[in-house]
Amino acid sequence: MTLVENLILSVVEGLTEYLPVSSTGHLMMFQHWLGIKDPNIDTYIISIQFGAILSVVFLYWKRFFQKNWLPFYTKLVIGFIPAAVLGLLFDDVLESMLQTPIIVAFSLIAVGIFLVFMDKILKEGDKTVDSMSYLDAFIIGIIQSFAMIPGTSRSASTIAGALGRKLTKTAATEFSFFLAIPTLSAAAAYKMIKNWDTLSASNISDIAIGNVLSFITAFFAVKFFIQMVQKNGFHIFGYYRIIIGIIFLFTLL
Repeated sequence: MTLVENLILSVVEGLTEYLPVSSTGHLMMFQHWLGIKDPNIDTYIISIQFGAILSVVFLYWKRFFQKNWLPFYTKLVIGFIPAAVLGLLFDDVLESMLQTPIIVAFSLIAVGIFLVFMDKILKEGDKTVDSMSYLDAFIIGIIQSFAMIPGTSRSASTIAGALGRKLTKTAATEFSFFLAIPTLSAAAAYKMIKNWDTLSASNISDIAIGNVLSFITAFFAVKFFIQMVQKNGFHIFGYYRIIIGIIFLFTLL
């Protein structure tokens, strides 16, 4: 992978990780468009998510180091369990999906159609991250698991699940950010450990650079997303997904 390719992919990761547009789907699209054939590209795609994770910890550090920390962290663990179990059980299937770009195209379009109408289908409630129950966290975690299908979007899944459990839009969006930390950290660590023996020094260098750049771009994307959701809702992201999904589909045909 060239430095320019690394720059493009890591910026795409940072910009899309927390938006409901599917970062993995976008990385697979750009991998296809750039013609990258690196055998360790799947490990790279998953591993550079860690930089984006750290941006949320940095932005919300008071939340992670609050005095009454136990209920908050318990909800994150409960929400993380479904994805952890299903991820281990279906690892081979999920890995094969990462080699199937057409799944991304159809997922982008299908979930995009849902997002166009999500503001009308799922009315926000009044629950906050602090007032939501452990059952809420578990159900949101189950719905998050649908995002294992490339192109679906972990952010879109968790936000939809949270709105379905009557969280406010802001709380749903923020819990999606928070739940990303154990989910994406575990995925990145598992992928790195599993494929460590096959990684070259160049691969590791690419991953390190990618994490730095994804951290920087995710920092600004998170701030933008919160403001965008509060002002306009989610339908704009739905239209974007449909358009980019159709474009990607035609490039595959």
